[in-house]
Amino acid sequence: MPDGLQHVRLRWDEVAGRKVRSLQAGLQHDGHVDVVLVPGLGALGYLVDTLAGCGAWARAHLLDVPGFGHRASRVCPAEIGAVADAVSGWVKEVVGGPVVLVGHSTGAQAALHVAAAQPELVRSLVLLGPTFPPEQRAAKGLFRAYVRNSRHEPPGLWPATVPDYLRGGPKALCRFVRSAQQDEPERVITEVSCPVLLARGEHDAFAPQPWVDRLTAAAPDGRSKVVAGAHTFPFRRGGMTAQLIAGFTSG
Repeated sequence: MPDGLQHVRLRWDEVAGRKVRSLQAGLQHDGHVDVVLVPGLGALGYLVDTLAGCGAWARAHLLDVPGFGHRASRVCPAEIGAVADAVSGWVKEVVGGPVVLVGHSTGAQAALHVAAAQPELVRSLVLLGPTFPPEQRAAKGLFRAYVRNSRHEPPGLWPATVPDYLRGGPKALCRFVRSAQQDEPERVITEVSCPVLLARGEHDAFAPQPWVDRLTAAAPDGRSKVVAGAHTFPFRRGGMTAQLIAGFTSG
């Protein structure tokens, strides 16, 4: 087991009449607000080591939204807006104050909506591999990006994601992807008032550099970073990803 993963804890919290499942690592530290991670397409496994890395310097949470991680944990519909509402409700009820909000992939899209609609809940925003540029909002463009990106993903990624996808089911996954394709992050990011970091892997075809540059320029206070890897660059690079988040939030 990688260092730190043995300290990851499971918790359930009741929010708006529903039980929300999350994983937690670390303790509250003076000078650091809580870190909240929102996964892409509802799969938690590939972000657990990033959670553990963040837990070394802050109290960190990985939310099981929309609830693919457990048969009894379906929290909300598999749509960007519904996930954003679930995250907002959880932060209000459980943390009660501003957080460092980190989203990956479609989770970045949901996190972006939280920061725009509820600025009092987000001190700083980290968007990892934000999806989808306009050319991927049709099936052909999305498939091309998938093929290009898949060449650079590590072989162990599927065991870390497929179990959650299977619990979610193909209907919910398709609904989630369609919702993300209909979203317009380039518009939403103009409404965000907190500092924003956008990071992509150098081989990330779902978040190509021109798209990240466009989002960074549209953010009132945005900056960007390129790291090694493809779309799921946090997988097996949790320490590096946690340091990226820590460096941004403390800078």
